[in-house]
Amino acid sequence: MLAQASGILGLLLITVGVLLKKRAREDIFYILGGIFLLLYSISIGDMIFIVLQIIFIVAALFDFIRIQKKRS
Repeated sequence: MLAQASGILGLLLITVGVLLKKRAREDIFYILGGIFLLLYSISIGDMIFIVLQIIFIVAALFDFIRIQKKRS
């Protein structure tokens, strides 16, 4: 049950990120959603989804950092 709740929360966070229009906020929601989906994918033992989520989180982190550097 906890694993499913983590997956649902991850999907909701990523959905909110898609609907936002501010890029840095989108990335924050993508990172958080990706982490919750990573926890879910680990709990179900799906290696393809685990790797996908790690790549998704890292890509969102890099984008967030790039945006923050442009602002400075």
